[in-house]
Amino acid sequence: MSEKAGNKKGILLETGTNEFEIIEFTVGKVSYGINVAKVREVINPVPVTKMPHSHPYVDGVFTLRGRVMPLVNLPRCLDAEEQSNTKNIIVSELNNYFVGFLVDEVSRIYRVSWTAMETPPDISDSDLVVGLIKMNEKIIVLLDFEKIVSVINPEINIKLTTIPQSAPDLEKIRQTKTIVVAEDSPMLRELLVGTLHTSGYQNIKAYYNGKEAWEALEAMAESEIPIAEKIQMVITDIEMPQMDGHHLLKKIKNHPRLRELPVIIFSSLINEEMRRKGEAIGANGQISKPEIGQLIDLVDKIIL
Repeated sequence: MSEKAGNKKGILLETGTNEFEIIEFTVGKVSYGINVAKVREVINPVPVTKMPHSHPYVDGVFTLRGRVMPLVNLPRCLDAEEQSNTKNIIVSELNNYFVGFLVDEVSRIYRVSWTAMETPPDISDSDLVVGLIKMNEKIIVLLDFEKIVSVINPEINIKLTTIPQSAPDLEKIRQTKTIVVAEDSPMLRELLVGTLHTSGYQNIKAYYNGKEAWEALEAMAESEIPIAEKIQMVITDIEMPQMDGHHLLKKIKNHPRLRELPVIIFSSLINEEMRRKGEAIGANGQISKPEIGQLIDLVDKIIL
């Protein structure tokens, strides 16, 4: 596995294919995965400066290319036995927030379809597992890295629930609009829908993934009633099981009766490269989580 995330560019995917790439790494005896799009690079351990009163998951901070970022001890976070020969740090960018994850070892990259991602069985209280992928004779566990970051940086959840004050007349107009939301994280879906409700957007149809949202939109499109009278906006995450947000967007824009439906991508993966991909397949806007205030402003601009 190369240390440079840039060296993986040769296997980047055409946008909207409903495939993604994961970097496999180990913590203890378990194989885990992280979306390549979240990874900036993989490095060897570096000197770490401990910080007073930091979260128990955080070993301290380190400097990389002039940027200071926290180091999350993933074995400790996952209640795994910490190894003395920990080899790698995965440097990630999530919600415009740079963070390093200490892991035992990074092994390789896999290309998989979102349809191969299975919902984890309800056998524990852990809410850090978002999916499972069966690879030959082993299972790769996909973690909710956004959840981990929100635990060590509560400001993210505050931003997801903080909206600017709006006039009563504006809230009344918002109540006349219907929005489809596709978001697989139960925590983020609840926060997003709740905040939209608070802002006045009361008519929200929320779905667990792009596939569920697409099936609902297809059914609406079969009616003789113009789609614009039924639904005015789609807000979608990118990372979702069964069908990701880019594939959902591509299907909407290729559908004869849905193509004029505005779609906003609201994701922790919005960076320069992902923004270009979204624009290429017709996104009407792209906002990085957790900037809910910016999202509502853009929704107002497009559909009011």
